[in-house]
Amino acid sequence: MAKFGLIGKDIGYSFSKSYFTSKFEADNLKHTYENFDIKSIEDFKKVITNQQNLKGLNVTIPYKEAVIPFLDKLNKKAAKIGAVNTIKFSKKGKLIGYNTDYYGFKKSIKPFLKTHHKTALILGTGGASKGVAFALKELKIEYKFVSRSPTGEANYTYSNLSEEIINAHQIIINCTPLGTHPNTNECPNIPYEGITNKHLLYDLIYNPSETKFLSIGHLKGAVICNGLKMLEYQAEKAWEHWI
Repeated sequence: MAKFGLIGKDIGYSFSKSYFTSKFEADNLKHTYENFDIKSIEDFKKVITNQQNLKGLNVTIPYKEAVIPFLDKLNKKAAKIGAVNTIKFSKKGKLIGYNTDYYGFKKSIKPFLKTHHKTALILGTGGASKGVAFALKELKIEYKFVSRSPTGEANYTYSNLSEEIINAHQIIINCTPLGTHPNTNECPNIPYEGITNKHLLYDLIYNPSETKFLSIGHLKGAVICNGLKMLEYQAEKAWEHWI
């Protein structure tokens, strides 16, 4: 019986455990899936050491970048992206890192894209945003990063975003945890006045299904999409790597 699981912090809300448990039951597989809620990435070693029959792990906030030094090998795309959300245990016991976020995001956003969707703002510069950026690059969509502080990756900070900048970027993607249950009254601090019915607002959050960020976009006439389909697609791709 193989064991799989999720590495993250404060992950009681996570979709992965219920998704894979249901999948295993539907396919008559005796595998199990467990949440490994760790306070520090240093605890990752304990999970690997103490758990028997581990065959694969998902990785979520805030460890998608921090986990990389603990791995033996990275898939080529994961290396280019610089973030890992899927780990496979090889037959020789090696830990191989993959990124299936970019695949899930790319496949889930494509049905919503129109010809005028040429530029995007990515809110957040964490591990999830890297997969999103990689997918946008493959889709030939220009993108800029927005962060709380002027880091090397950030093109804008929230404090210097203007209505004109929002208006000029007709895809806006929330890669931050702002708005996740139970803090559903939170949302990224952007000039929502610049959003029009030409915009596509995409939120990687899936709980709640419509975040405050998406609700405001909907009121402005924008097309909105949450991250549930992305999660399903990335989970299926992770399973392909594990088997």
